[in-house]
Amino acid sequence: MDFDEPILEIRRRIEELTSIPPTKDRKAEIAKLKAKLAKVTEEIFASLDPWQKTQVARHPQRPYTLDYVERLLTDFVELHGDRRFSDDPALVAGFGRFEGMSVAVIGHQKGRTTTEKIKRNFGMPHPEGYRKAQRIMKLAERFGRPILCFVDTPGAYPGIGAEARGQAEAIATNLLEMAMLKVPILVNVIGEGGSGGALAIAVGDRVCMMEHSIYSVISPEGCASILFKSADPKFVREAADSLHLTAQDLLELKVIDAIMPEPLGGAHTAPDETAQTLKGFIARGLKELTAIPADRLVRERYDKFRIMGIFTEG
Repeated sequence: MDFDEPILEIRRRIEELTSIPPTKDRKAEIAKLKAKLAKVTEEIFASLDPWQKTQVARHPQRPYTLDYVERLLTDFVELHGDRRFSDDPALVAGFGRFEGMSVAVIGHQKGRTTTEKIKRNFGMPHPEGYRKAQRIMKLAERFGRPILCFVDTPGAYPGIGAEARGQAEAIATNLLEMAMLKVPILVNVIGEGGSGGALAIAVGDRVCMMEHSIYSVISPEGCASILFKSADPKFVREAADSLHLTAQDLLELKVIDAIMPEPLGGAHTAPDETAQTLKGFIARGLKELTAIPADRLVRERYDKFRIMGIFTEG
C-alpha cells in the first residue's frame, strides 16, 4: 500500500535497532521511534480515502474466515458439498461452539499461498458454494442453531461454468431462503463485500462491518471500466469515492447496523485483538437475538431490508 510507506520505514528502523546489542541511548531511540510510529499510523489511518480503505480491506495478511473460526470457536466441524455437483473451497461452512453455544458458520475463504489461492478460487464462490451454504443454513434452522456469516469476497465467480450451473439462481435462492430463516443470523463483513457474491450470505438480523472493510455493488476497478472505459488509477479512485463503499458511508445510509473498530494499522496488525473485539459483537448479538421470538425475528429482518433505498424527494 503506497500510503503506509512512512509506517514501514519507521518499523524497519526499529527492527534494525533491536537486532543489535542494546545500549541506554539505543533503548531511548527505540522508545522514541515507537511513539512516532503510533502517532504516524494514527494520523494516516484516520484520513484514509475510500480507495485506500479498499487496499486495507484486501491486505494479504488480513485475517480470513478460518482465522476467526480458529480463535473464536471450539469443536468446529466443516461440512462439504452441495449434494448436487461438488464442494466449493471458496466458501467454508460447518458447525461449532461459540462460548458453549452451538452455532452454524458460513464464510468466504481466500488463500495465503499461491496454491491455496487457486484452490480457494481467490474467495470467489461457484454456485455449488452458495448451495452448500444454503444446505447448512437449513440444517441450522432445523436444529435451532444461530448462524454466523463472515463476508470476504471480490464477488461470485463469473466464469462460463458457474453461469451454466446457475450462479444467479443460486444467489437469488439464498436471498429468499435467508429472509425466511427462523433462527438468528449475524453477518460480519471482515474484508471485501463484493456484489451479489457477498449479499448471498449477508441477509442478516444484524450486519456489522469492520472499520476498514468495504461493501459495494461492484469493485472500484469494475465501476471504472464501465463508467470511464479505463483502468487508470485516477478513475479507479474516483469510482471508489462515488460508490460509498466504506463502513462509515454504509452506517450513515443504514445499510449496516454497526462498525467494529480495528487495531491501529488495520486488522492484519493484531489478529488476536481483532478476534476479541469481534467476539464481543457476536456475544452481544446472540444474546439480543436469541431472546426474540422466531416470527418476529423473520418479520423484522424482512422489514429491515425492504426499507433500504427508500427516499423522499425534496
